[in-house]
Amino acid sequence: MKAAVLHAFDEKLTAKEFVKYEDVAEPTISRPSDVIVRIGGAGVCRTDLHIVEGIWRSKVDINLPYIMGHENAGWVEAVGKNVQGVKVGDAVICHPLVTSGHCIACRRGNDMHAEESSFPGINANGGYAEYLLTGERSLIKLPKSLAPKEVAPYTDAGLTAYRAAKKASRHLLPGEYAVVIGAGGLGHIGIQVLAALCAAEIVVVDRSVKSLELAKACGAHHAVKADGDEVEKVLHLTHGKGAEAVIDFVGEGDAVAKGLAMTRNQGFYYVVGYGGKIDIPTIDMITSEKTIVGNLVGTYAELVELMALADRGRVTLHTREYKLSQANDALHDLHHGQINGRAVLIP
Repeated sequence: MKAAVLHAFDEKLTAKEFVKYEDVAEPTISRPSDVIVRIGGAGVCRTDLHIVEGIWRSKVDINLPYIMGHENAGWVEAVGKNVQGVKVGDAVICHPLVTSGHCIACRRGNDMHAEESSFPGINANGGYAEYLLTGERSLIKLPKSLAPKEVAPYTDAGLTAYRAAKKASRHLLPGEYAVVIGAGGLGHIGIQVLAALCAAEIVVVDRSVKSLELAKACGAHHAVKADGDEVEKVLHLTHGKGAEAVIDFVGEGDAVAKGLAMTRNQGFYYVVGYGGKIDIPTIDMITSEKTIVGNLVGTYAELVELMALADRGRVTLHTREYKLSQANDALHDLHHGQINGRAVLIP
């Protein structure tokens, strides 16, 4: 099969070619619960750029060469002998983790913290290819209204944004404020989820005028350009107190400190993006009683919930399609901020 394969890390992201489009062996079924999915769409994520940079080497074992792509959807191509939940030809979206389901975290539904798991595209071959090896437990059948290439990025970008926005929606009340930092690939989904799940006023902060326009189209009530005065602008909108919830989809540079400054006392700062550091004096934590919450992907059940919203048209993806052979173009466009929404590779 054809695949876009990572052969070497590039810490400065200066190479003309990050991956090579080449022939590789097709995946095979070895366990009774295995499923092979013919890829209909594979999302291109900023995490893929971090993988190319080598950042993930300290977190997981990555043996090169290998195939990236952790946002996948397609059609069932082959199944193991014990698979009963799906059949060949079914359109499916893949929860990003493959787990046995036996550990206590899995049984509680928290597959992201499973004791044993495979994460295709992170620590195993992923979906920048024609076929993907996954497990029955990871698959969700798609309704007829949703095509694989239209929903692939939901499996990480969408699911991560949904999880954070859902947490925030549980305590946000009418008359309160939610700030979204970054209205790009994840942020534009998070805005729609907030609008669907709660009645708070949504304030979006971004450097890009195009991203702010997309944010308004997705349901944001206020758009604030990140030009150096964004904290003051948000405090003005929130009557000097800050927002009850701040969801930071950037998580690096000055976004972290500014995000915390936009969070009101007893408010919640949700960290989604990464690359930066949180540095706050303990006395400020005590006197403000702010809560800092990390967010890692989401559960299988939450992906089912997100698909229900997508099926009803409450959440839609702004995508740009590339052929699988154009994986380098997609990665470079993402790196240089030329993608408004999410990029999807189509074999």
